[in-house]
This record gives sequence, structure tokens and C-alpha cells, in this order.
Amino acid sequence: MKADLCASILAFLVATCFDGRGTSIYVTSFSCSSNCRSLPFSLRRTLVYRSKRTEMATAVGGSDSLTSLPRGISVYEKSLSKSVDVQAAIRSLAKGALGSASRDGLKLMELEFPPLVGGDESKSQFDDFDNIQELDRNKNWVIQFAPTIPSDLLGEANDRSKLWLIFPDLKECEIARIEWQGARYKESTYTTIEEATNFLGRSGGGGSKYDAPWGANLVGGLSKLLGGEKGDAGLLGDQSAVDSLTEIPSMNLFIQPGNGGPVEDWINCEKIYDSSPNTAQVVVNGALDKLRGGYYPAVFFPKLAASVDRYFKKFQSVLYLKPLTDKGAYGWLFRVYPEPWQVILQYANIDDKDSISVENIVISVSETRPDYNKAVAMLVAADAERDAKQN
Repeated sequence: MKADLCASILAFLVATCFDGRGTSIYVTSFSCSSNCRSLPFSLRRTLVYRSKRTEMATAVGGSDSLTSLPRGISVYEKSLSKSVDVQAAIRSLAKGALGSASRDGLKLMELEFPPLVGGDESKSQFDDFDNIQELDRNKNWVIQFAPTIPSDLLGEANDRSKLWLIFPDLKECEIARIEWQGARYKESTYTTIEEATNFLGRSGGGGSKYDAPWGANLVGGLSKLLGGEKGDAGLLGDQSAVDSLTEIPSMNLFIQPGNGGPVEDWINCEKIYDSSPNTAQVVVNGALDKLRGGYYPAVFFPKLAASVDRYFKKFQSVLYLKPLTDKGAYGWLFRVYPEPWQVILQYANIDDKDSISVENIVISVSETRPDYNKAVAMLVAADAERDAKQN
């Protein structure tokens, strides 16, 4: 009877301490009495092995309710990354986080994640890639994400045209129109930062005008010159790709503004908000960490610096998934609103058949976002402690 009770308790511990992939979360060490020897050997071996590997994890509380990392994002899972739809899993997390944040009244929200992970051409932070590849992935991600956003977030009329997809420029909007023909992808309004800034500046009462990059002005002037009677040769893109703007939107999805493009994109994001402050603003992979971290010196970028202090520092990270690495340690800084921030250490387990499984250990949970360098230091310390315990 005691042996059966012990087996039941241990089975419960296994079920509650490990998720469906065998990933340990906040597991503390335990000892097994002599009665536990009646358990199947495979179960005893798993329990003892797991307890030794994870006794360094410290329970902070509420860990059983924290969201787990998506499968296939680890540097150890390159083959798995190519065979699973990582971005679909991230979109699912983003949908829940955005819904919770919007219903809580948040207006300035950020979605930050690695857009190139997953699929046949999956790439991690260690692979070579360029800004065009990143922009393509972000564009595709947003177009697929838009139809999943609950209609109740878009106003009382549930009008999906009041969800604006704001592309960084006209050419990207044109490409999106060509590549995504399905009816469900056309329900949202397609526009650009320039069109949105000018329309809302006129209609929203802000009076803002688009801040154009000097290069765009040059090419735009040349396009009009070459256009002759048509008025525009289309060097910047096909103007018919954008929808006509008639109403103030309920939500804006900004597709990679500024990141890899002109800094004026960020400045115009604030102008759009100023002209329509009741509209939810969602920036997707806009490199806001760069802005908040002072990457652009105020002495050279005074308008941008002022915008960062007034506007971008007010954004809430409702979905945040950023890789951490140093000194051979790998992990993630992770947050899904309204949950706290997690620092997660990842490492590979290799079995007798040389099969690799990735184990995630949450080493820190905090209500406030940890500094990036501090998070990396925690990761390195936890990895060093793990190695010391194994040696």
C-alpha cells in the first residue's frame, strides 16, 4: 500500500513538474525511500536523473502557470526548427498576449521575437541573414497574424478594415498584395507609414505631416519626372496597392518600422499615435531596444531621441522572446503578457543513442524586465553551476 501511494505521488510530481516535452520547470531535488524501489526502473532512473540535472533551479512561485518556450527555437534544435511551424506557435502566443493587454487597456504594445526561426530556411542568430530576409519574414508574419486577432479588439462594429497593416514603404505593400491573395488576408487595411501619417494628420486633428527620408524625396521626385503624363513612374511602388483611408483605425500593426530602414520611420510612428491616441499601436520587431538603449546618440539624432523619451519608452512588451548567449551558455529572455519575465537556460541532453533533447530551466522570474546584461550574467552563472554539479 505504501509503495502504491509513493508511486502515485511520484507520478503526480512527474506530471506537474514536467511539461509534455519532458521539459523541467522549477524542479527541486528529492530523495526516494526504499519503498520507491517498487517503481518501474525506467521511471526511477528518469526521476533521479532529472532531479540531479535540475536541483539548481529555484522555485519562485507560480511556475506551473508560466508559458513554456515554443518548440524548435533552440540552437540545439536546428533539424527540428526546419520541420515545425515555429512562427505559428509564436503567433498563437502573440494572439493571447495581445488580447489580454488590449482588454486591460494598453495602447502602446511591442511584439519582439526572432522572425527567421522555423521552416525550411530556418536561421538562428548565428546564421548569416540580411535585412531584406528579415523584413520579408516580418511582413509574412503580420499578414498571417492579422486574421487571428479577435474582432472584439477592433471596436464595437467588429469591422476588420479598422485593423491597419502599416508597411514601411509602398514597395513592401505592393509585394504583400501580390504574394497574399486570399480573401481573409484582404480584410485588413493595407497602408504605409507615409499614407497613415498624412491621413491621420489631416483627419485626427494632430496636424502632423510625414517626415520623409531624404532618399525617398530624391527617388520620388525622379519617379514623378519620369512618369510624364501618368504623373508617377512607380519607382517607389504601385500606388494602387494601398487602400483608401476613410476612418480612424482601431488598431495599427507596424511591420518592422525603422529597423534596417530610415530613422524617420520611428519618428512617424509617434506622429501617427499623436493624431490618433485612442488607437492601439502594435510594433512588430521594430528594434525598440535599440532606441531605448541609446543606440542613436541624441547629438546626431535629436528628433529621434526626443521621440524615444516621449513615446517609445512607454511601450509594453506583451510578447518578448530574445536569445541570450555568452561563454557557451544559451537561453532566452521571455515574456508573455500578463505573465512575469522569465530568464530561461537551455542545454542539450544526449542519450545512449546520441539523440539530443533540449531542456529548459527557468532560472529567474521577475515582475519587472531584467537588464539584458544582467540576464546574460544570470544565464552564465546558472550554466557554470550546472557544469560544476555534473563534474
